[in-house]
Amino acid sequence: MNVIRFIIGAFLDLPKQFRLSYLPPLLVYLAAGISGLTAIVGTFFIKDYLNLSAAFLAGLGFWAGLPWALKMPLGHLVDLIWKHKNYMVYFGASIIAASLLIMHGLIGHTQTMATILPVETWYVVSVILAPIGFVVQDVVADAMTVEAVPKYEIDGTAFSEKDIKTMHTTMQTLGRFAIISGSMLVALINVVLFSGTETLNEEQRVALYADVYVYALVIPLVSVLGVFLAKFLSYRTQKAASLQEQDVQASITYERKNTEINWSILLGSLAFVIFSVGVGVSNIPFSQEIVFGGSAAIILFLMRSLMRYMSASQRNTIIGTAVIIFVFRAMPSPGPGMTWFEIDKLFFDEYFFSILSLLASALTLVGIVFLRSFMAHNSIAKIVVILSLLSAFLFLPSIGMVYGFHLWTSSITGGLVDAKFIAIINTALESPLGQVAMIPLLAWIAKNAPENMKATFFAVFASFTNLALSASALGSKYLNQIFVITREVKDKVTGNIVSSADYSELGILMITVALVTLCIPIATIFIVQNSKYKSEE
Repeated sequence: MNVIRFIIGAFLDLPKQFRLSYLPPLLVYLAAGISGLTAIVGTFFIKDYLNLSAAFLAGLGFWAGLPWALKMPLGHLVDLIWKHKNYMVYFGASIIAASLLIMHGLIGHTQTMATILPVETWYVVSVILAPIGFVVQDVVADAMTVEAVPKYEIDGTAFSEKDIKTMHTTMQTLGRFAIISGSMLVALINVVLFSGTETLNEEQRVALYADVYVYALVIPLVSVLGVFLAKFLSYRTQKAASLQEQDVQASITYERKNTEINWSILLGSLAFVIFSVGVGVSNIPFSQEIVFGGSAAIILFLMRSLMRYMSASQRNTIIGTAVIIFVFRAMPSPGPGMTWFEIDKLFFDEYFFSILSLLASALTLVGIVFLRSFMAHNSIAKIVVILSLLSAFLFLPSIGMVYGFHLWTSSITGGLVDAKFIAIINTALESPLGQVAMIPLLAWIAKNAPENMKATFFAVFASFTNLALSASALGSKYLNQIFVITREVKDKVTGNIVSSADYSELGILMITVALVTLCIPIATIFIVQNSKYKSEE
């Protein structure tokens, strides 16, 4: 009975704490979640028609992740143009739409697009444009979450510090909730879209892939809807406040001082952009490593410039916390090789990947609800230790299937526990872990950063933790250069095979990733927690 009460209470508590003011940023976050609508299509198109190696695709992930470092100048820009920040959402939506239209043309009108630029070049341009658009929108959404949390009741009564902390945690939890809800929504759509795809011929399948990118234009529309709703709610609040007494009206108005231009952030960020683009287009050896090193130096410099706004204890806490999360997020992935193996050797199709995506999204939502209290009352160090142990453990089923574990389980269970069964169980166990680590850090920044520097703090520290994803991409590239995985690729125009499949080194690649994921974060936490930078948040 106690378990049942806990489950019911967990699901009922979060809706009870929902406020209408939370909805505008949630719509922008929802758009980010809906971005997964094209993920399955992109995976199959790349695998079958683009002759790009696993190492190249992992390296491309580095460049695609780099725009997230643009949150630094964008965050400060939001603080500077606070009243006009919504226009940045419009810009981001335009960039996202351009990326989607490029992919639609690339899939549906390949030969026409190829007369202008090589197919692979078009793909790279689309991959780079999309995150730029989402970064621009995300930095505004982060700022909107600050506005969404009130400090006063409508009658002017101040909320307690405990209440404000709870609301910030709830707001950030709902933000992750919105992202995953978007993922679940598109998973449902994909289940419908890809039902019966096994009966389609190649021409029909390609036409479906192209149509998906047209459907995906709803992504920028949802984020723009969030802006319109914010304007409406602001108008309604101002109208309601005009009916209050003057002192009450002043109290419930969002308090914000004008932000002074931080030239260190602006000039440092400009240097970062010029440096990154210059090195990226120069095609010099180790360009990614050079950009990563330079980016890290600039971001650390900007973080240091912000530290003067904090007390000594706050500085130590945020440094230790950021380092732990950075290392955890920097762990390499196997790259696309495992997905290729699942398609070629385990015969997973678009429909089954849609089912897995739906299951993952649904269970992630459940996990976030159940883990909210755990996140609010435990340190990030403890959370990351648990996540590292679970992440490493959950590599084991995939490793087992590379070596034929699913064949053995299928033979002794009469075909019940086959590759798809194992994949479903593994997804069910793994799904709730992905969105957990960042929530406490976001809530801490929302609560402790100076009022007129919220967006800047969000942006700079998010840039640091997102740089970890670039480190992860580099690590994935190195591992895929050591352990080479190839799949069969056909020329989309001629139909000729241009690359053959070879998965012989996939197993050792997966084992290496699992060991790194287990050992390095836990070692880092041990060092940090035994220093003055101990994370107690």
